[in-house]
Amino acid sequence: MAELTATGRGARVVAAVVGAALLLAGSAWGHDDWFPFGPFSMYAGVNGPNEPAPDTRVEGTDRTGRVIVLNERNAGVRRAEIEGQEGSYVGDPARLARIADSYQGLNPGAPPLDKVALIVRLHEIRHSSATGKWHDDVRAVWERPA
Repeated sequence: MAELTATGRGARVVAAVVGAALLLAGSAWGHDDWFPFGPFSMYAGVNGPNEPAPDTRVEGTDRTGRVIVLNERNAGVRRAEIEGQEGSYVGDPARLARIADSYQGLNPGAPPLDKVALIVRLHEIRHSSATGKWHDDVRAVWERPA
């Protein structure tokens, strides 16, 4: 087995110091777009031991009254995208129409969606354990004009 040269060891030390400096700077002053050197804040916090655990979803109701959970496969929208833009959907529920359009594009034979809702299910937590109780908080609704 060959040993590293002094130049090789020096290069590895410099790379490690630069990597550590980037991680430190990103953690102190960075934002999510700097990943992997930014803080990736979606994992930076935690709910308290008695705070509800949110579970976000988007539901569509088609012309037949069937309720469909909309996701990446059937509507081209990921949960993380919805969670990251929740405030925009709450402020302008008409934006949910784009999800209905995307669903129709990916499912051309399916009945059109007449309603799309952004819902956060809040699971009750007590002493860091799920109680089995929950309630849904409807944050935004779009309905197709008649």
